[in-house]
Amino acid sequence: METLLNDRYRVIRTLGSGGFGETFLAEDTQMPSNRRCVIKQLRPIQNNPQIYQLVQERFQREAAILEDLGGTSNQIPTLFAYFQSNGQFYLVQEWIEGDTLTAKVQEQGLLSESAVREILINLLPVLEQVHNQRIVHRDIKPDNIILRHRDHKAVLIDFGAVRESMGTVVNSQGLPTSSIVIGTPGYMPSEQAAGRPVYSSDLYSLGMTAIYLLTGKQPQELETDSRSGEIIWHRHALSISPTLAGVIDRAIAYHPRDRFATAREMLDALQFGPVAPTVPYNQPPVAPTVPYNQPPVAPTVPYNQPPVVNVQPPATLQNTVAVSPGSSNQPTHQNTAHKSGQKGILLGSLIAGGLIGSSIVIGFALNKSNQPIAESTPSSTELSTNSNDKNVPPSISSQQPIDSPVAQQTTPSVQEPVDSPVVQQTTSPVQQPVDSPVVQQTTPPVQQQPTSTQQQINRPSPEEAVEDYYQTINNGEYKEAWNLLSPSYQNNQRLHPKGYLSYIDWWGGQVENVDVEQVSLIENNSETATVNAQLRYLLKNGKQSSSSVSFFLLWDEGNSRWVITGAK
Repeated sequence: METLLNDRYRVIRTLGSGGFGETFLAEDTQMPSNRRCVIKQLRPIQNNPQIYQLVQERFQREAAILEDLGGTSNQIPTLFAYFQSNGQFYLVQEWIEGDTLTAKVQEQGLLSESAVREILINLLPVLEQVHNQRIVHRDIKPDNIILRHRDHKAVLIDFGAVRESMGTVVNSQGLPTSSIVIGTPGYMPSEQAAGRPVYSSDLYSLGMTAIYLLTGKQPQELETDSRSGEIIWHRHALSISPTLAGVIDRAIAYHPRDRFATAREMLDALQFGPVAPTVPYNQPPVAPTVPYNQPPVAPTVPYNQPPVVNVQPPATLQNTVAVSPGSSNQPTHQNTAHKSGQKGILLGSLIAGGLIGSSIVIGFALNKSNQPIAESTPSSTELSTNSNDKNVPPSISSQQPIDSPVAQQTTPSVQEPVDSPVVQQTTSPVQQPVDSPVVQQTTPPVQQQPTSTQQQINRPSPEEAVEDYYQTINNGEYKEAWNLLSPSYQNNQRLHPKGYLSYIDWWGGQVENVDVEQVSLIENNSETATVNAQLRYLLKNGKQSSSSVSFFLLWDEGNSRWVITGAK
């Protein structure tokens, strides 16, 4: 006897399955046409009455959101129905006949620039509508974009909000939260991996999708600048126009403040010409819902320029990510402009004063040039960003068992970004434009010194950072320790084949305790540090092992802590 889901839907075949449930292609037997539809079966990750009630409430809410979205755009599948059966939840959605972008590339090869451009122009208005509803999709990737056969339009499928509902748990305070992070490693940016997605997170994912279409390279196959965190992809697409390359570069910028503020802004850049790299620094966010609002920065500094660092990690750490890129070059620019201005004044004085007055003018200029440049240079605190704007801290890239894995799961977040993805915004520090000579020359130097001094007082030593890291592990706080590792290391498939699961399999499953027997500082400056540690591991099988490890750390200004970017 044939079995029908909800006494109505006849399953034709299974389209896919995963940790959240299964997806079926089915027929609606109660429609004259036996209309085909997609049925998503979703399973809660915990099975108890309290959690079930919470999941039920969230599922109903997210279903209503999907219904609304499908009704506002024909490039989002229509929600036909939703129901519950035997403790599981079902969505019945429109069946989109077409090919995913992944299938398109596998069947036909790389897409042309014009085809990729058309897809982006086609999808950005859809994303604009989604974001206007205060929703972040959170799982944009080639598999979740279908080119519909009947009109060749790109259709956006598989929103992450409902899957997040299935991951609902109750934390130690008895509050409902999600135990999972929605997204696909490589296609989601670091702030989303930390459980704090924002609107520009979707633009990042769309930019990474465009790179896949143009190069055939998955994100894990692309190199990352070890200082700035920017993706290195141009060498794989040499014939791309500067306009499209510039748009993609800005969409995939490491820090959200350097990306497009809105989908509309990205669409305008595609349609109306090249993108100047100074735009994200000179202009404030154009929409009130943008979570990141940064002060202006010197317009001649490229938005993806890495910071000047005196101590670099060794050449083997090519995939580490700088936590606070792009801030330490600005004072150099101001000092250069200040000195150039002095030279201009000196030359004019020589010409106007003649030979008799030249010695006086030169003596005056020399005295001026000997004054401390720091008097006209903003402090590092003024140039730094807000702590809430910082991304996930970095990760160890060691070949030893010091650090293992990072994955699609990270620290649980009590936020619900679907309802309010902009709650991370805080007030940006007030800063005068760096090209204002009057403000720079009249700022008293005495106002800058206390800030720098206070930073040094509050900053823990790199040695303490390493000791605290292992103390966190010994306390069983694996998620907190995991967040001290860089995103590039977390996404290293060779070291962390199962992501965060591999990490806790090692530390939680095999290691009983780690003794930090000795810690010594090798190198240190304001940005980076190298620390050597003598470690002794006590394993749960009773065995012991000792090793000497060199850690590479980077100062995370926003979170006032050292983060580990590598180890050997």
